[in-house]
Amino acid sequence: MALIAGVDEAGRGPLAGPVVAAAVILPDEHTIEGLRDSKKLSPKKRELLFNVIREKAIAFGVGTVDPKTIDRINVRQATFKAMQMALGRLGQKPDKALVDGEALPNQIIPNEGIIKGDNLVDAIKAASIIAKVTRDRMMCQYDVIFPEYGFARHKGYGTQAHMDALAKWKATPIHRKTFSPVSDHWPSLNWYRKQRRIGWLGERLVALKFLASGHRILDMNVNCSPFGEIDLIVEKDSEIIFVEVKTISKEQLGAPELKIDTLKLSKLEKAIDAYLVQHDVGKDIRLDAVAVSLIRGKPRFKYFRAIEMDIF
Repeated sequence: MALIAGVDEAGRGPLAGPVVAAAVILPDEHTIEGLRDSKKLSPKKRELLFNVIREKAIAFGVGTVDPKTIDRINVRQATFKAMQMALGRLGQKPDKALVDGEALPNQIIPNEGIIKGDNLVDAIKAASIIAKVTRDRMMCQYDVIFPEYGFARHKGYGTQAHMDALAKWKATPIHRKTFSPVSDHWPSLNWYRKQRRIGWLGERLVALKFLASGHRILDMNVNCSPFGEIDLIVEKDSEIIFVEVKTISKEQLGAPELKIDTLKLSKLEKAIDAYLVQHDVGKDIRLDAVAVSLIRGKPRFKYFRAIEMDIF
């Protein structure tokens, strides 16, 4: 029997976040009930079907294109790129792909565009669910990093709440700069200085780095009074990492990491100890530090892993 992959995307229209595409090959006689266009399903139903599809599909693949690439090649080409990536990540090569909307150009796998395919073809419906849930989960992680913007609620679409946040806080590094009205609210480094948000920006850039490397963002700017604030808490595998971030935007005497002196380290240890007691953490932990330089354009990062702590 021919292997047919369904392909669909999520996130073509938002002002922020990536475009995500999925490709799914279903058995001819699959038993998955309730497949529909992901937009017509409740979040709870999508989550349930997401797990069922992953379990029962012959193969599935996901492709993601970040906002910078979207700005560089335009969102239509970014969508094609994400779909091609998804097809390339299938565990088995399909004989043909059925794509929601228009066919993919420059694709070695024979493919056909199906108008409203996410209403007509089960494999495309499944792909739409995988793409939508994957992207929604990503936007919920961005919500932890940028809580002012409400990404968990609107997923980057141009709601009134999102527009109000843009007007007040300007755009973030995950916004699509070429999209109007994002371009009207793109902040300069001087704006961050005037708003006293240089440290805020550095912490968010570091959080995005961790997210891109497969970490889960647990929390940011955790107040552990009276000991101070923990900038960033991330998790990967069986380890929780507490991160201290120091950011500079102008030339200065001494590197930013030198601000993590004995007194600062002592306060951090006590803050982490208080956090561990409050949250009953049972995983391995470590303390890292990151120095961020916003001088001369592109941010530069200097990473310090596993700073010694005496909290036990």
